[in-house]
Amino acid sequence: MRTRLSIFVGVLASLAVGCGGARGPSGAARSAPSESASPTMGQASQPGAYGGGADMEASEAPSADSAAPSAPPSAGSSAMQPQESAKAETRPGLGTEWGENRTSRVSTAPFFRQSSNPFAVAKLFYNDATGARAMARRDGVSDFGSGSAQVAGGAITVRLLDSSGRPLEGFNNGENSYVVGEHGQRYVIQLRNHTGGRFEAVGTVDGLDVINGRGGSFSNRGYILAPFSTVEIDGFRRSHSTVAAFRFGSVKNSYASKKGGDRNVGVIGVAFFQERGSTFPWTQEEVNRRHNADPFPGQFSEPPATAF
Repeated sequence: MRTRLSIFVGVLASLAVGCGGARGPSGAARSAPSESASPTMGQASQPGAYGGGADMEASEAPSADSAAPSAPPSAGSSAMQPQESAKAETRPGLGTEWGENRTSRVSTAPFFRQSSNPFAVAKLFYNDATGARAMARRDGVSDFGSGSAQVAGGAITVRLLDSSGRPLEGFNNGENSYVVGEHGQRYVIQLRNHTGGRFEAVGTVDGLDVINGRGGSFSNRGYILAPFSTVEIDGFRRSHSTVAAFRFGSVKNSYASKKGGDRNVGVIGVAFFQERGSTFPWTQEEVNRRHNADPFPGQFSEPPATAF
């Protein structure tokens, strides 16, 4: 069952994109639910941080097309910084290129953050096999296996899939994840929610927001991750209906390098925000209270107050 996810662009508006779709607990079905033919976009704001309320009219919100990144600048663009460009020419390993157009339609759904700060951040480093092994060795990791990241004690899983839906392998030490990719390979960022809570996920690739193409920031809005659902983000958003696919390529041809800097090439980040009124993650007070619960508080049964 496809569930609804949402992405937010602009200051007071939020929108949700299909981006490869959101799936229910089984992770197998791809069809949309009867009430919605596509994933939804949320009309919401974060009072205080964005200076507005939830009752703003949709017509006042900036459109997804105006906020989405345009095609990447050419190598000769004035936006390029000569020093960064020259450096990118010689850097080994993989970056993420601006790929082909893929259909990804949007609609709306509301989401209000509990806090302006994320409760968890996932970070996945990617590279070719040689580069990933070198990075893992630096971190003391030698076992090759899963390249996924477990967030908030396993509440959410973040991993990269290839174009056939197979997880990319790599190294993981519980804190950092190193994913092995191949030049020319298309990949998808998969977010899987194992809880009954609803979260907002703000994603970046090579330091660039996957929705607006600008520098990654916690103040950007993201995708709604519904309870027990899976969301797949498969490109940089171009419009209400399309994304530019994520494809591994050279550092010099990466989207980040063509936008003017390759400093953060090689890392994918996802910041997770809990919804207002949510009890996740549990507070230390509640954890302590449960640990101190007494299974035998009384020796004998007592009649209820209404008994006679």
